Amino acid sequence: MKRLAAVIAVLLAAAACERQQAPAQAPATSQPAPIVAAATEGSPTLAAVRARGSLRCGVNTGLAGFALKDARGGWRGFDVDVCRAVAAAVLGDPARVTFVPLDNDRRLSALKAGEIDLLSRNTSWTFSRDTGEGVDFAGVAYYDGQGFLAPRSLNLQSATELSGAKVCVQSGSTSQLNVIDWFKARGLNYTIAAYPTEARLRAAYQAEQCDVMTADISTLASTRSLLNNPTDHALLPDVISKEPLGPVVRQGDPVWTDIVRWTLNALIAAEELGVTAKNAADMRDSSTNPEVRRLLGVEGGLGRTLGLSDDWAYRAIRVGNYGEIFERHLGPDSALRLERGQNALWNAERPGLLYAPPMR
Repeated sequence: MKRLAAVIAVLLAAAACERQQAPAQAPATSQPAPIVAAATEGSPTLAAVRARGSLRCGVNTGLAGFALKDARGGWRGFDVDVCRAVAAAVLGDPARVTFVPLDNDRRLSALKAGEIDLLSRNTSWTFSRDTGEGVDFAGVAYYDGQGFLAPRSLNLQSATELSGAKVCVQSGSTSQLNVIDWFKARGLNYTIAAYPTEARLRAAYQAEQCDVMTADISTLASTRSLLNNPTDHALLPDVISKEPLGPVVRQGDPVWTDIVRWTLNALIAAEELGVTAKNAADMRDSSTNPEVRRLLGVEGGLGRTLGLSDDWAYRAIRVGNYGEIFERHLGPDSALRLERGQNALWNAERPGLLYAPPMR
C-alpha cells in the first residue's frame, strides 16, 4: 500500500507540473473575427483612361451585328455596346469611347502595344492566346462555334457531304486551323481558299470563288445578312468547334481585368434580376432585393475595390442588360436572326450557359 501511495503521489506531482508549464489559453469568445477589406492597388490602365477622358476600344473592321458603322458613321453592334458599358462604368458616359477598327493580324499586337485599352472583337479564348500572348480574357461574352455557310442550291444536309469542296476561310484565324483538323479527322478531300479580312472573305464567297464558307456561326450569320440575297444561303447544322468569345485586356493589370470582367458580369446579372436600361433608376430607388441593391450600388460598397464609384454597374446597365444588347443586335428581330441558344441564361425556359458569379 505504501508503494502504491508513493506512485500515485508521483503521478499527481507530474500532472501539476504540466498544468503550470502549459501556456494560458485565450478566453472563449462568441464574437466573429473582423472582416478585413482587401487592399487594391491602382490600375495604370484605369488611370490612363481617366486622364485621356476616353476608352480606346478595339473592334472588328466591319462585322454586322457585332461592330459596324451605320449610315451616319456611328458604330453599332454587340461588341460595341460592351465597350460602351465599360466606358459608362469607368467614366460615367457610354459615349466616351474611341473605336479602333482592327483586323485579325493586328488585334492582339495593338492591345499589347498599348494602342487600345480593351479588345472587344470576336476573339476566341484559347490556351495559346491566354498563356503565350501576354493578354488575359476577362470573361465569355458570347458562346460560339464554327460552322459552314452554303448556297441552298447545293442542297447540302451536312458538312460531311463536302468531300472535294473548296472552302473559303479567313487566314490567321482559329477557323482555318479548325477546318484543317476537321477534314483531316474525317479523311475528306478539300481545298482551302484563305482571305485576310471578313470583307474579302465575304466577297469571295459572294463571287462563288468557293463552294462553302466556314467561320464562327455568328460571323456566318453576319455575312449572310450582308449578301445580295440572304435567303439563298443556309447555315449547315454542323458545329465543329467551341469558340468562347470575350473581351481581352493586357496582362499585368489585374484591377483593369476585374473592371472589365465584372462589368460584363453586371450586364448578365442585371438580366437575371430583371434590371433593364429603362427600369434601373426606379429599381435603385424602390427595390428591397439585396442582390439588386448591391448590383445598383445602393449598398455593399462594391465599387471601392475596383477603384470605381459604387454606382459603376448601374451606369453600365443603362446601356442595356445582356439580354437587351443581344436582342438589339443579334436576336430574331435583328438582321442576324440568331436564337439565344447557349447564350441564354442558365435558368431560362430553354437553358443556356450564361450566368454571373455572385456579386457580394
